[in-house]
Amino acid sequence: MADARPAALAHEVSRELVHELAGITGANHVIEQASRLIAYASDGLPGHHAVPQLAVLPGTREELVAVVRALARAKVPFVPRGAGTGLSGGALAEGIVLIGLNRLKKIIHLDADNRRAVVEPGVVNATLSRVAAPLGLQYAPDPSSQAACTLGGNAAENAGGPHCLKYGVTLNHVLQATVILPDGEIVVLGDADGECEGIDLLGAFIGSEGCFGVALDLTVRLVPLPQLVITQLADFTSVDAAARATSAIIAAGILPAALELMDQPTIRAVEASVYAAGYPVDAAAVLLVEHDGAVPGLDDDARACDEILRACGARQVTTATDAAERARLWQGRKKAFGAMGRIASHLMVQDAVVPRTKLAELLPRSTPSARRTD
Repeated sequence: MADARPAALAHEVSRELVHELAGITGANHVIEQASRLIAYASDGLPGHHAVPQLAVLPGTREELVAVVRALARAKVPFVPRGAGTGLSGGALAEGIVLIGLNRLKKIIHLDADNRRAVVEPGVVNATLSRVAAPLGLQYAPDPSSQAACTLGGNAAENAGGPHCLKYGVTLNHVLQATVILPDGEIVVLGDADGECEGIDLLGAFIGSEGCFGVALDLTVRLVPLPQLVITQLADFTSVDAAARATSAIIAAGILPAALELMDQPTIRAVEASVYAAGYPVDAAAVLLVEHDGAVPGLDDDARACDEILRACGARQVTTATDAAERARLWQGRKKAFGAMGRIASHLMVQDAVVPRTKLAELLPRSTPSARRTD
């Protein structure tokens, strides 16, 4: 299996296998020293640790294939890892072999006409959008860690991001994957033209946290850059009012690109950090609303949204005046997790699925005042 957690502790890596792996990747890319393995002992949740017995960092597709096949022959379990920014422990390899994919960072092909790109698994999420932008395209899924997280890791975790409300999660943007299975066999899942028949094996692979294999390359969908982006910030005197506003916006038939709520403890943590975004610290909650798309009609959506927000109790609704202000507002949201480090050394993170109409009922139960927990 590609992923065998504590049960794999008995799988000792032989010196012969270490030498074989070093012959594949180069000795500098096979890590045994405890002091260096510390870097791979946790993901984005530093309170949970699992130290690998060995870390191997292939630098090419051919090296990755050779590494997986060597481990398969030796019957040694392994866990693939991207940038280690995940929050679920999916990239931890307790006592077994970790395969780091961050050196595989080539954008193999960018096809503007068909709006797709073929990438290696170590390509950083934000890098693809930056490269595609001159062609009028972007990669839509935008996890909060998009400046560091890799597309292979995004596929393993089925990452989303604030804009998944309109654009969907990683699963909606991966067309095809070339995958090496735990036994060393190479298979192609999905279809670059989006017309795959039969069982959706690509859908099973996306989000499997590396348990089913390792992506050698991914063919991803690109979308046009919007003609216009309007970002609004509304602040409220209660979490209940902000939650009701989210439901009211959707009920009115408006589908924003993103709709993000932050409560007062989060606001204060952000504003006390280097990621300060200008959120009002006396607000019980703020709501970030972003509209994007073609110019005709977008102003109408923003005006309608402004009216709904105020009707639901917003004290103030402001609109970003330029790209820099918009980026600052989003920086506060996307760096909020890091800002929490000022409050506690470790956080419990939950991605809950809640009907929008139940948000107002649920949130007051799950937003206690900020306090130290370490």
